Amino acid sequence: MASNGDFSFTNGGGSEATPPGGQVAGKILPKIQTHPKRENGICHDDSAPPVKAQTIDQLHSLQKKKSAPTTPITGAQGAFASPTLSEEERHKQQLQSISASLASLTRDSGPKLVKGDPNRKGSDTPKVVHHHHHFTPTVSISDSALKFTHVLYNLSPAELYEQAIKHEHGSFITASGALATLSGAKTGRSPRDKRIVRDETTEHDLWWGKGSPNIEMDEHTFLVNRERAVDYLNSLDKVFVNDQFLNWDPEHRIKVRIVSARAYHSLFMHNMCIRPTPEELEDFGTPDFTIYNAGQFPCNRFTHYMTSSTSIDINLARREMVILGTQYAGEMKKGLFGVMHYLMPKRGILSLHSGCNMGKDGDVALFFGLSGTGKTTLSTDHNRFLIGDDEHCWSDNGVSNIEGGCYAKCIDLSREKEPDIWNAIKFGTVLENVVFDEHTREVDYSDKSVTENTRASYPIEYIPNAKIPCVGPQPKNVILLACDAFGVLPPVSKLNLAQTMYHFISGYTALVAGTEDGIKEPQATFSACFGAAFIMLHPTKYAAMLAEKMQKHGATGWLVNTGWSGGSYGSGKRIKLQYTRKIIDAIHSGSLLEAEYVKTDVFGLEIPTEVPGVPSEILSPVNTWEDKELYKETLLKLAGLFRKNFDLFASYKIGKDDKLTEEILAAGPNF
Repeated sequence: MASNGDFSFTNGGGSEATPPGGQVAGKILPKIQTHPKRENGICHDDSAPPVKAQTIDQLHSLQKKKSAPTTPITGAQGAFASPTLSEEERHKQQLQSISASLASLTRDSGPKLVKGDPNRKGSDTPKVVHHHHHFTPTVSISDSALKFTHVLYNLSPAELYEQAIKHEHGSFITASGALATLSGAKTGRSPRDKRIVRDETTEHDLWWGKGSPNIEMDEHTFLVNRERAVDYLNSLDKVFVNDQFLNWDPEHRIKVRIVSARAYHSLFMHNMCIRPTPEELEDFGTPDFTIYNAGQFPCNRFTHYMTSSTSIDINLARREMVILGTQYAGEMKKGLFGVMHYLMPKRGILSLHSGCNMGKDGDVALFFGLSGTGKTTLSTDHNRFLIGDDEHCWSDNGVSNIEGGCYAKCIDLSREKEPDIWNAIKFGTVLENVVFDEHTREVDYSDKSVTENTRASYPIEYIPNAKIPCVGPQPKNVILLACDAFGVLPPVSKLNLAQTMYHFISGYTALVAGTEDGIKEPQATFSACFGAAFIMLHPTKYAAMLAEKMQKHGATGWLVNTGWSGGSYGSGKRIKLQYTRKIIDAIHSGSLLEAEYVKTDVFGLEIPTEVPGVPSEILSPVNTWEDKELYKETLLKLAGLFRKNFDLFASYKIGKDDKLTEEILAAGPNF
């Protein structure tokens, strides 16, 4: 017998036992004799204590514990912050606020809401929670008013993964842990379907007419589309609600609420907006701006102003945005960016479409540039802290990131070219419209089967050198990037304030073959303020604010050409990235301010005679061209394109007189 009282082999000191039924061929298996410990005549498994559950559902309930704020709530500034309220009362007030957001404008109350997943056992017991309007309803009741809508409120990435994989066709976990999903028929923004309500306020504030990205609609049409979106969302069994922030500067942050029908959209905005702490959520109160994303449901094409089944509508007076007919998540991100381009300047804060980083000594640089100029590559520097890659505010407090995440292009992504982005694609990241191996789930970033506009959305803290919180002191350098495929702009130029405004308003780069289909020779493209699609006010207003802040805080403007040298695209060569990095390093260090400068013809740009680590002969473009006449001809051609583009802004007066306008015009090419 074994000494442990459990079991033993009885083999007779080496002889083999005979099993019942007689001999078997080969070796005889030893007989196992069990010697269990017994209590009250019952045999127990003593390896571990039994679970405290009588059913499988009870066992599952033990698996999860309830989340709670880790610190007590102090003060009573917010709608949910009263210390006398119980947790149940706080949840009730939260639901009342969400019900008010989802309320139809033609009924006396918002929808009946309950927190939790309708498909999960043991979800909250439905309680009637709705918001009453103060006006007399024109419609007393509807089918949607008789049902409960479940609210999935500020879910974690893990919870949103579960929702997406269970309920959204085309959602998969990739080999890196990221969530791959599809945005439906639309794989990019629909700028021609984006409209803004033109009312008494926006009539005078916003930029309308030729060249403007702002397409008007009236308030009645907005309310028709809002009602359509709200009715669709209220007809669902569940909706996702995100309460989050924009702008890392706590003095100027904006509270946003996103109501959506897809886990994909909720996770995307979880990544892209600033994520509140549990304590901040308790004190969230009423949002400053609300998005109704009913993108799976089309707009009514017979509605006034509608030109397709897609409509993205912004009402600045109501602080609301409605999305119909497109599931592309980027509409939410850029829609909010447009709103910030309106709200922030009203506070004297400049909103910017730029990258931003900071040196170890606190020197901040802003990077402006269109697609293909190297903005992401140059603003991501392992020797500097990343404040943000796309959207920023410049206030008297310094610079701050608007967002809480990054939205990176994935086409042809590789570990070697973009290691930070590659490593950021992990659990919690949303991968839009990528193609992957059906067995291994390894993503093929070169595959364009769905779209060339494949994207990754991830929290900014996934970048190792991100500065958290994403704020910095006043910028020292403003770097305007241009990929000049004509090959006539110098690799670097120092700009005065008027030149900075001119080139900021112009927002120049050039398209080459491979950027867009059908491009065979360089084509100049201009995007005002390096983000014309998102600005609300006239470009000169942003430019004047930029110049004012640069002058006040002593920032220097630079124009950096990352394009061609020694000839245009097809004959010249692309300026080496290592040279451009040396130029940027010299800007950061301040050594380029000490260089000697000479002035160029036509554009009147000041170019340094020497930059450490950069061949001096390439600093002046004319030196790199063998055919000097062709160089001059190409230079004048580009200058003419600049002048033609600027005709759109030349008649706009800045300030009480035309003095500043004249200075900006004089800072352009002269020939």
